[in-house]
Amino acid sequence: MTREEARESQQTAVLPILQASTRYLASHRGDSPRLDAELLLAMALGVDRLQLYLQFDRPLTGAELKRLRPLLRQRAAGTPMSYLLGSREFYGLKFAVGPGVLIPRPDTELVVELALKRTGANIRRSADLGCGSGSLGLALAHARPKLQLDLVDISPQATRQAVQNAAELGLADRVSVFQGSWAEPLGARGPYELVVSNPPYVTAQEWAELAPTVRDHEPRLALDGGPDGLSSYRELLPTLGPIVRSGTILVMEGDPRRLPTVADLCTQQWPAGRPELHRDLSGRERVIVFEVP
Repeated sequence: MTREEARESQQTAVLPILQASTRYLASHRGDSPRLDAELLLAMALGVDRLQLYLQFDRPLTGAELKRLRPLLRQRAAGTPMSYLLGSREFYGLKFAVGPGVLIPRPDTELVVELALKRTGANIRRSADLGCGSGSLGLALAHARPKLQLDLVDISPQATRQAVQNAAELGLADRVSVFQGSWAEPLGARGPYELVVSNPPYVTAQEWAELAPTVRDHEPRLALDGGPDGLSSYRELLPTLGPIVRSGTILVMEGDPRRLPTVADLCTQQWPAGRPELHRDLSGRERVIVFEVP
């Protein structure tokens, strides 16, 4: 190797490329540029982050640099990391996600926790309405081996993603996926013991004010709840009649500022019911649990 070749090799080694990538992302985005650079570089090299740290002196090949550059450009333009990596962890499980499908959030794990707490190990029938990637329902099915799960979403991208995730988690034999609005495709498949949902609950005004990484990339259909953020609940609740019975547990996420109104909508649908509002780790009311009377 000539001196010039050695110098070029040092410049294209993992560590200097990682440092340059971090500086590039930091100049475009203020959030976790080092972590993002590590994850994207590891992806381009086909290794995990630990292996990346063990290869700091290894030069990148031309093909590896070619894979890395568009990933960095997309991240600098605001594409969410989950879309670039193709997956997101939720409730300890890995879910495939891509453009057109909402990225699961940690706050939503409270829906799974409460649903598991309110139902026994022998629960047989559950539905996840507006399922997106299927994260809510599939996390439940993974934790409850006897559970038969129906997933519903109006988005064809979401239903395809849910089918993929069910297969990759080894749950396809217990999961059915339907495209349509809320409970309407389920028809006579009920009654269910448990219904979970994370409906869109951002107001139209709030949508316009969201961070560009969310507003410009994630599906508006999965986030925009209309002028007051409650349109989805008004659409969802009336469709539940044919698929629930006395004792069915309904668990839904909502905006802390509007969750009491969601509780009112539930009691309008079932006047004898008693909604419970549960707080997330930040102390804000995040999830409603409602037992159909």
